[in-house]
Order: sequence, then structure tokens, then C-alpha cells
Amino acid sequence: MDREELCGSTEPCVLHFQILLHDPLQIITHELEIVDVNDNAPEFFENAMQLKVLESSPAGTIIPLGNAVDLDVGRNGLQNYTISPKSHFHVRTRRRRDGRKHPELVLDRALDREEQPELSLTLTALDGGSPPRSGTAQVHILILDINDNAPEFTQSLYEVQILEKSLVGSVIITVSASDLDTGNFGAISYVFFHASEEILKTFQLNPITGDIQLVKSLDYEKINTYEVDIEAKDGGGLSGKCTVIVQVVDVNDNPPELTLTSVNSPIPENSAEIVVAVFSVADLDSGDNGKVTCSIQNNLPFILKRSVENFYTIVSEGALDRESRAEYNITITVTDLGTPRLTTQHTITVQVSDVNDNAPAFTQTSYTLFVQENNTDWNSSQASAPFTELLPRAAEPGYLVAKVVAVDRDSGQNAWLSFQLLKATEPGLFTVWAHNGEVRTSRLLSERDAPKHRLLLLVKDNGDPPRSASVTLQVLVVDGFSQPYLPLPEVAHDPAQEDDLLTLYLVIALTSVSSLFLLSVLLFVAVRLCRRGRAASLGGCSVPEGHFPGHLVDVSGAGTLSQSYQYEVCLTGDSGTGEFKFLNPLIPNLFMEESEREIKESPHCRSSFVVR
Repeated sequence: MDREELCGSTEPCVLHFQILLHDPLQIITHELEIVDVNDNAPEFFENAMQLKVLESSPAGTIIPLGNAVDLDVGRNGLQNYTISPKSHFHVRTRRRRDGRKHPELVLDRALDREEQPELSLTLTALDGGSPPRSGTAQVHILILDINDNAPEFTQSLYEVQILEKSLVGSVIITVSASDLDTGNFGAISYVFFHASEEILKTFQLNPITGDIQLVKSLDYEKINTYEVDIEAKDGGGLSGKCTVIVQVVDVNDNPPELTLTSVNSPIPENSAEIVVAVFSVADLDSGDNGKVTCSIQNNLPFILKRSVENFYTIVSEGALDRESRAEYNITITVTDLGTPRLTTQHTITVQVSDVNDNAPAFTQTSYTLFVQENNTDWNSSQASAPFTELLPRAAEPGYLVAKVVAVDRDSGQNAWLSFQLLKATEPGLFTVWAHNGEVRTSRLLSERDAPKHRLLLLVKDNGDPPRSASVTLQVLVVDGFSQPYLPLPEVAHDPAQEDDLLTLYLVIALTSVSSLFLLSVLLFVAVRLCRRGRAASLGGCSVPEGHFPGHLVDVSGAGTLSQSYQYEVCLTGDSGTGEFKFLNPLIPNLFMEESEREIKESPHCRSSFVVR
């Protein structure tokens, strides 16, 4: 490491750094101090100096000399100066306000220009290292004839404050010196005295007026103080010196800086207090201009926590629900307290990863279908919309019966669904496709198959652990008049009641078939009795109006009677077969009177009944 490059003249040289630990989150702050070694020798800005001294100068006259610079600090830095030979002068080391050590040449005894018009001296700068290092410069002194007044500044020290945003070209201060001499000996010019390169780039000195002009923009964050030495020279070579201290006043010209250390995205749902992001804030300005406040939006389930020093963390507040919201945009706002206030914003996107916390759900809790035999014109595309469906008994294996639909609010593999058949009235008659929920026949329907089927379907997701849901699918086979359709009760979701309900359905079906058979026998006997009494009497026999079950439904228009029609059946007098003859349909109630009139006018109709 090069301490001089990292810290310059700052002592001690301390480097600050932080160590960020994850899981658990911990930020450790450390400091590293770089200790100086004596690896730099003092150097003068000028290797040769030329001075003019009046021969009338009294003993004790002080003549400022150019200083040397040692990049090392402490004891390794510049300590003192020596001069040789010491015939007329000795050197005195003076410490200035900024810490620099300047040599001053002190006259020990009077000069005699006629005896010795010039002197050559060697100025040596020594540091305090072990072993010590040194640097030298040659001092050439010209002894002048009497010009007994040197220029003098009105102030030996000038101090001025200037805003860092001052315009280039503006005059920041004017220095002034006077000389009591006349003529050329009293003419004064101003120059920078041993100015650094940075001062020469930043300021310009008018040699006649003494105006110091700004030629470069100031930056408080880089340099906040300048110490400028100015020399006033007269025409006789005498000079006076002063110092100008320029204080740069900070303005709020730096917005806050935000540095993201880490971002944790995506984060799993249903987890509380997860660290989402770690970041630090800083402001290069000073005072209130460098103080900052930090915030995020209030309508998000996240909170902002202050960590060590200028570090912050964003933590989730409570468990998140990906199905409610899968992504959050968090805007971090950092504002300083300067005038005007400056703001920096940064937005991070946090995604919520899915956890298998939702079971699949069917779009319906119950499916009821009607499977009708001897109906080959049914369109299988109707299976996508269950409440009433028909399936031909002659359907080939693999025929689509129904399609159940389930949804899962999770995502990814947690939402991959598969279907399976858990339980069926007749195992082996139906199968369900695992990936699309299609219920298909696995073989041909036969007369031995039950008229009603209950299928218990299960759908489960691919989560860990998997979640599932079940639904009951009911299928009813209708065989025309011999087995009329009976409305099904509400589907029971309790598996323990399924066997009892199935038994109830079978009893109702058998009772209905028996009643229809008994009614047919009674009708047949009544017809036969009427035919036998036809020769003995011309009076008609009447059979009470028969009411057939009014809930026979034929969706496709084939197989059973429609619920919206009445049929008039007449037995002809010359009929020897006793068969039913179906005439034109009658609408109930509205055309009852006309129906009776037509029956009476028919000479061949001996009896009638209405099937509803």
C-alpha cells in the first residue's frame, strides 16, 4: 500500500470498510490504519532561489525562503532546515497554520556590498526518519544598494468565504500593499509565492491591482480550504508577503447516493420477516446538506429497518400470498435535509415464489349425466357442458362421456394437475384421462350394467406435499318407457351415504317399473272387456283418463315422449289387435274442449285417454 497515495497528508491514515454476512444478516465495520515509513525525502519547489538584500539591512532581518515538501508524515516528515556556510546568516524553521514548516533566513551581522556583493548558500531540509533523508536547494543572495523601504501589505492575513457554486471569473478578494519609496523603488507588482499547481489552476492574480479571480469551479467535497501566499515586489527588488485563506462554503449540490448491497428475489410466500434487500446511503455534502432520510411506500407489506451506520434493510411484514399478488415494486426514496432538498429514488422488483398452499378445485361440485341406450346420433362435443347429457349405449370404448375441469391457484409444478378415478359403481366401465379430466367408456354398455352410476373423481397437484380435491359424477341410463328417468336428489358429498342413496334409487326405479306394468295390464283388460261387449250394446265404454309419468325427457328427440306434449290414443272398433293408435298431439288445458269434440265425432273411437 502507498499511504501517501491513499491519505496524502492526513494523519492517522485510516481506511474504513464493512463486512456483510448473510444468514443471519450481520454487518461488521472495521478500520485499517496504514502506518507511515520513511520512504520519501524532502523536496524543494525550487532547486535554486535568488534573493536581493539591502546592504543597510540590520542584524536580525528575516528573509522568507521557499519551503520543502515531504510526503511522509509524523517523525518521518519534514522536521527542520539548516544552511551553510553560516558567515552572515542562520536559518530558522517556522511552523505555519496548515502544518507546513517554512525556513526563514535571519541576518546575523551587517552586509557590505562593496566588500561582498553576493553570497551563495546551501539550504538543506531534513526529516526525522531513521536513517534521516534530506533535500537541498541553492540560495543566491544579491546585496543591493539602498532601497530602504520594502512593500508592506495592509494585512498580513486575509480570510474570505466563497460559495462552491460561485461563477468562474468572479473576483473573490483584492490584496493591497504600499511602498514608501518613490519612483521605481516604489512601484509594486503582485505575484503568487510558491503556489501549488492546484492554486495556479483555480485562481488568477492581477499583478497590478491585486485582484484574485476564480478561474475554475470549486468543489467543497474535494477541497474546502485554500491557503494562498502572495508576494508584493517593488522596482528595487524588495518584497513583502501576505497569506490569503479561502474558505469554500458548501451548497447542497450533491443528491444522496444509494448503493444496493443485496436483493433477495424471489422470496417464498407464507414466510414472515424475510430480508428482501440491504442497501447503504450517503451524501457528499456537509452539515444538513449531508443528512438524509430514507423511506419506502406505506401501502406495501414491507418495512424499512435501520441497521448499522448508514445501512438499511427492507423486511417483509407478515406472510405474503402469491395468489393475491405475485410481484411488488418497492421504491426507495432518499432525501437530504439541505435547501433545496435533493432526492434519489431507486425501484427494486421483488417476486413472490409459489408454495403449494392451494388444493385443486373443481369448477362444479357435482356432475349429473343421462346415458340413453340406442341413441347413436348424440354429439360428443356436448360433454364439455354438463346438467343434462346423452350417451348412446352402442358407443365404442373410449367414447367421451364428460369432461371435468379443475383449477389450482398455485403456479408452476404446484399447479400441474392430474385426474384419477377413485371409486365407481361398476369398476372397469369408465376411465378418466389423467391430464385432461375426460371421462370415457372403457367398454361397451350392456343390459347387465346398472342404470345409475356414481363416479368419485380425484384431482391432485404436483406440489410437495401434494394437495387434492374430489368430485362426484353421476351417470344415469334411461331405457325408454321401461325405465323412466327419475330426478336425482342432491349429490351427497359424504362417501358414507353413497351406498344408501344408491339403494334408494334402485327401490324407486323398481317401484316405477312395477306401477307402469300394472297400469298396462289394467288397460289391456279394459280394452278386451270393451270389445266383448261391443255386440250387445252400442254404448261406449270409458276408461279413466290415464296419467303417465310426466317427467320423461328426450333431449335428442328419440326414444321417450317429450314432456311438453299430450297424446290422444283411440282404440278402433274393428281393431283386432288392441294396439294403441297415436293421433295428433294436444296441448294441455288450452285445447281440451276441441279434443273432446273431435273424439265424439269419431265413429270408430270407443274410448280415449290422455298421456301427459
